[in-house]
Amino acid sequence: MAGTEREAATVLDAVRAIVPTLRENGKEGEDQRWISEQNLELLEKADVFRTGVPKRFGGLELSVPQHIDLLLEISRGCGSTGWVCEGFITAAWMVRLFPERAQQEVYAGGSARVSGGFTPSGTLVPTEGGYLLNGAWRFNTGCRGADWNLAATNLHHPDGTVQQMLTVVPIGDITFDDDWDTMAAAATGSSTTFATDVFIPAHRAIDMGEAFAAGGGEPTGPGEGRDYGLISVVMAESTSTLIGMAQGAYDLFLERVHRPLSYTAWQDQAEHPLTQIQVATAANQLAAARALLAAQAGIVQERADAGERLTTEERATLRGQCGFAVKLAREATQTLFAASGASAIQRSLPIQRFFRDVQGFSMHAVMTPDANLEVYGRVLLGLDPNTTVL
Repeated sequence: MAGTEREAATVLDAVRAIVPTLRENGKEGEDQRWISEQNLELLEKADVFRTGVPKRFGGLELSVPQHIDLLLEISRGCGSTGWVCEGFITAAWMVRLFPERAQQEVYAGGSARVSGGFTPSGTLVPTEGGYLLNGAWRFNTGCRGADWNLAATNLHHPDGTVQQMLTVVPIGDITFDDDWDTMAAAATGSSTTFATDVFIPAHRAIDMGEAFAAGGGEPTGPGEGRDYGLISVVMAESTSTLIGMAQGAYDLFLERVHRPLSYTAWQDQAEHPLTQIQVATAANQLAAARALLAAQAGIVQERADAGERLTTEERATLRGQCGFAVKLAREATQTLFAASGASAIQRSLPIQRFFRDVQGFSMHAVMTPDANLEVYGRVLLGLDPNTTVL
């Protein structure tokens, strides 16, 4: 087993060992609207936040399939924790798109927690040595536990032209609004963040269009294997969290299935033919979702290993298959929750939290395979919104 494979296996084993604790802390996270500090400490100890950092800075630099394995397990324990970790890992990877000096600053120590607001709702004005940043960003997942923050913004040039930029900012320069209070994703702490006349050195700002379109410059050739297209890696790793949450609901359903069915003669729900069909259907949906995601993640990694970009058709297929995998995970969770009986609505039973989280997270723009996302996807692929993707 290669060194990176051994390191990935070690982190995965450590995460599997803490899944019960992540799940047990779920209610606390919801109550305080931010994941348990113990969850963060356990994940830090397991080296999860080193996995998106390049090896030359002391990180583990795991591959997309390896990240997906981790996120599936974390999300099986706690959906909000899994979503926050996906954000931290993906945003940490994105820092490699910045100049060397910025990478040295963010990656110092070999572990990085980076949050991000990717709607360009700020303004960037040139000043001596860099820029001044102002703005507000909603739904900034993980900002309450991050060390750095990515903020998308509009650079206003003296000639009146506007350029979309991505900046990386120390979290201490960002303020928060206590406005995150939701029925799903409740522990992600996705507050609105603000910047007021924050100085951004020139090396901490890059062209956002180039980053989104190409994953950071031209392919570097075979061997590096971490030069992904941004949207593709975000889509694949986000999808893994939804499948992990659905797997958590499946595990919890099986823990309670040997119970009497109220107002019937059935003393063991597991013996009822309808329950058996429901469980089998959910298991097949989860297996199919995992297979779809694994195939797409494999293509993303294969292209990166070869120093190539995904084709337009491959990127469109990835979006479609990841979207369908999310749909399967949502349907499986709905079936299992509906079969859990009225007692499952108690907040002390975590299956209701998995049900709410899957419904909520699947409404995210990149997760929903509907007509609006189809148009959005065409734009991200650089195509005319009125053309056919495939």
